[in-house]
Amino acid sequence: MKLSIVTTLYYSSPYINEFYERISKEAKKITDDYEIIFVDDGSPDDSLQKAIELYKKDDKVKVIELSRNFGHHKAMMTGLRFAKGDYVFLIDSDLEEEPELLGKFWEEMQKDENVDVIYGVQEKRKGNWFERWSGEMFYKIFNFFSDTKIPNNPITARLMNKIYLQNLIKYNEKEMNIFPIFYHAGFNQKRVKVKKHSTSRTTYNLRKKVNLFVNSIVSFSSKPLIYIFNIGLLITIVSFLFILKIIYDKLFYNIALEGWTSLMVSIWFFGGLIIMLLGVIGIYLSKIFIEVKNRPFSIVKNFYHKKEQE
Repeated sequence: MKLSIVTTLYYSSPYINEFYERISKEAKKITDDYEIIFVDDGSPDDSLQKAIELYKKDDKVKVIELSRNFGHHKAMMTGLRFAKGDYVFLIDSDLEEEPELLGKFWEEMQKDENVDVIYGVQEKRKGNWFERWSGEMFYKIFNFFSDTKIPNNPITARLMNKIYLQNLIKYNEKEMNIFPIFYHAGFNQKRVKVKKHSTSRTTYNLRKKVNLFVNSIVSFSSKPLIYIFNIGLLITIVSFLFILKIIYDKLFYNIALEGWTSLMVSIWFFGGLIIMLLGVIGIYLSKIFIEVKNRPFSIVKNFYHKKEQE
């Protein structure tokens, strides 16, 4: 198969038919040997039913129904594992990323045979001031902690060749942030600036964003643990020097340290610091616990496809 197109469904009912028409038109400009894989990530609306209707009338459509909502990133990785094409185009179905990017990315890939991935980054991050500011801070903090650097404001849309995809799907992490994985896999990747539209309210609330940020840092960096050691070492050194000063003042100047308020403030400060640092260690331990259980990161309930195509 020449081309696979993979997309996920979650509250996608208003967009799925238009997405199908536009992406099919783009795919036919490249080849007649293609497939469109819809991954239903436990969508509460009728996205699955609409995708199945498309599957019934078009042999090129395949539908993966997950047993529940596992999350956007896990759904994407699941869909990529079912892709059979020599080239795979991953994109969101909500039309914020134009389906016509397939043609644009294809042209870019044909210009250089050494390029393995063409991916999009936003010209200007969409959303209100808080979304833009928090997004910028996410990438700055992540790149500060992590050895795997990612560009600011990448989008889902990317065109990948088969050898890159075969190595990408080897990642089997249970707590998954797929975007750092895209770049951790290496290969020759080229970015293209695109405009991302705003067609719907994001399903990533503040809690989900914080969880995604924490998982990203823990999965791709051990620097927080190193910083914990450095903080503990610094506190130990400062405390030891302070003890020496107290002993010196008492022996040579008969000055005793007084002050109940300063003592309580110090206890509260260092107590809170210790609890926070133990919490960071606890997060790492919890991720280890999740990984060693080796549970699947998603479960496929049904796979709708024409068996004669296999």
